[in-house]
Parts: sequence; C-alpha cells; structure tokens
Amino acid sequence: MSTKKKQTSLLVFLSQVRVELRQVKWPSHQQTLKLTIIVVFVSLAVGLYVSGLDVLFTKFIQSIIS
Repeated sequence: MSTKKKQTSLLVFLSQVRVELRQVKWPSHQQTLKLTIIVVFVSLAVGLYVSGLDVLFTKFIQSIIS
C-alpha cells in the first residue's frame, strides 16, 4: 500500500469518526455524576464483601491447620 493511499484512508477514517461522534448522545453532567457515585459505592461494597470472605476463609484454614 502506498504512503499516499495510507494517508488518504487515514483522513477518510478520521472524518468518519468525527461524523459518528457528532451523532453520539452524551450523558449530562448530572447523569455522569450519579453513575460515578453508584460505581464507587458498588465497588466499595464488592471490595468489602471479598475482604470479608478472605478473612473468614483465612481464619477457617488457620483453625484447620492448627
């Protein structure tokens, strides 16, 4: 593939990307903030749950070993 053809196809691709990005319905600031808070709380909840399981299994295994 020639360099000119690569440049042309790159320019076509970038112009198509620009057209597609104009059609995207971006979330509002309020939606973004709300969903970010939800993700943080769910991540913390899952982390605490997994940590709790880790502590329980560690104590269980230690009681079996000793």
